[in-house]
Amino acid sequence: MFNFSPYALLSTVLASLVLTACQPMIKPQIPTTPVIENSQNFSLQGKLGIRTPTQSGSAFYTWVQHNDQFEIELSGILGVGKTQIWGQKYGEASLNSSRTGEIVAQSPEQLLKRATGWDAPITYLMDWIQAKAATSTAQLTQDEQGRISQIIEGGWTVDLSYNQSTLPNRLILKQMLENGQENRITMLIQDR
Repeated sequence: MFNFSPYALLSTVLASLVLTACQPMIKPQIPTTPVIENSQNFSLQGKLGIRTPTQSGSAFYTWVQHNDQFEIELSGILGVGKTQIWGQKYGEASLNSSRTGEIVAQSPEQLLKRATGWDAPITYLMDWIQAKAATSTAQLTQDEQGRISQIIEGGWTVDLSYNQSTLPNRLILKQMLENGQENRITMLIQDR
């Protein structure tokens, strides 16, 4: 079993980003199923920023989702430092990078916890990027067009922004910590 410090995955991703800056970003093959808004089949590309009380960094990502199975590739500027994550929404997930090797866990959340030491609602994110609540207990706020502009769920507040679309192009996830500080994830969706 691997034993990682609380921010080992974040550090690995950031280091990978710096080391592979000259590689082009390649979009993986998307499933032949047509992409339908609010379906569980989609392909996204964009940029991800993470800020914790002790660290911050960013990565480019490509995310392919087919029903409950996903594949996410993270890389730095110009493709530096590739990390691959794949798995099932409600099942096993694994991460592979040149720095950590392969890490396997029973859920996407366990994988992130094992690799970084902190909790993030990866399973919920699969719904949030489609402007949907993940559970029936979520608190929702809508904008003037009737689109969901904020989701409060699972200890996170998610602010959604739109570009003339029914699906968000930016999500800001905030988790308040006991000491008054926060974990913040900014997800820009540049291509759907």
